[in-house]
Amino acid sequence: MGVDAALNGRSVLIVEDESMVAMLLQDTLEDIGYTVIGLAPRLNEALKKAASLVFDIAILDVNLNGSSSFPVAEVLKARGLPFIFATGYSGTSLPDFLQRVPIVQKPFQPQELEKAICTALSQKAEG
Repeated sequence: MGVDAALNGRSVLIVEDESMVAMLLQDTLEDIGYTVIGLAPRLNEALKKAASLVFDIAILDVNLNGSSSFPVAEVLKARGLPFIFATGYSGTSLPDFLQRVPIVQKPFQPQELEKAICTALSQKAEG
């Protein structure tokens, strides 16, 4: 995998309700060079962490135990923090205000995750 040196040391919040997926995601991110600063398996916990923690990017599972993660996305967008969505559902439709957010389809390859993260970070840099 072509690890981008700019990614090393970046911090990430993982919002994922399936513990095995969260662990795999954490391992993959650490292999890329990220520091996982928080895990949130439920919507209320994700909202609290999204509003209070300091991080470079978040990865949001679209469906959190039957609840949409879109409220978390709204918090992140208001804070000016980049994020991507991860979903196991094909054809996931996003609300209009989230149309430009990168999506990775589970199961994903590390390269796909890295590309989506880079896209989200570059969109933030563009303003």
